[in-house]
Amino acid sequence: MTALGGLSWEETRKQARHLENDIDMKLVAFSKLGISPATTNLSAESVPLINSEDMFDTMSMELQQLLNKLSSINDKMADLAPSGAATMHTIKRHREILMDYQQEFTKTSARLNARREREELLRGSSPPPSAGLSRRDQYSKEANHAHSSHILVDEQINIAMEARDHLTSQRQTFKRMQTRFNDITNRFPMLNSLIYRINARKRRDSLIVGVVVAICTFLLLLYAFH
Repeated sequence: MTALGGLSWEETRKQARHLENDIDMKLVAFSKLGISPATTNLSAESVPLINSEDMFDTMSMELQQLLNKLSSINDKMADLAPSGAATMHTIKRHREILMDYQQEFTKTSARLNARREREELLRGSSPPPSAGLSRRDQYSKEANHAHSSHILVDEQINIAMEARDHLTSQRQTFKRMQTRFNDITNRFPMLNSLIYRINARKRRDSLIVGVVVAICTFLLLLYAFH
């Protein structure tokens, strides 16, 4: 059977296998980006990735192109596949391999991007290396800077806690004052009676004033219409 572009089913499948092998090797190299041969016993996080930015971008673009090409070849295989359960299983297996590669590429890219962003952030927040200072001295200066920042944060937290304690003390003082006022009111019932009479008289006076105003308004309206 002839494929699109003159390729047969077997030739298209060979292309897919060749691309899968190529992508597999490049993914391994991509995942080890930032690890030099002299640091194979060290963690990948201990080697700066910032010096490999060009390599990262180049390999990332190349892998993305290969994955897209493999996806296109898998689609051609599906179009050229002869009928049969074995053929369908083969196509499914190639698509599963492509999906695994895409997931691994996405995961590795996200991890390396996070490392690069973190290194750029640290490089931007750290002072430029001073002449004559060793790497250990630079790390020591950065550690001192971080320690000073922690001290400032602790001071701000202490200030906030003191303000909270002061507000709590004021609230307790107001509660004591209210309790004392209630006690005084309960001890002198005549005072309660006097306050009640005063309030009752104020309500009565307000009622009288309201009635007088209503009557006057009614008389004025009656006079105006007659």
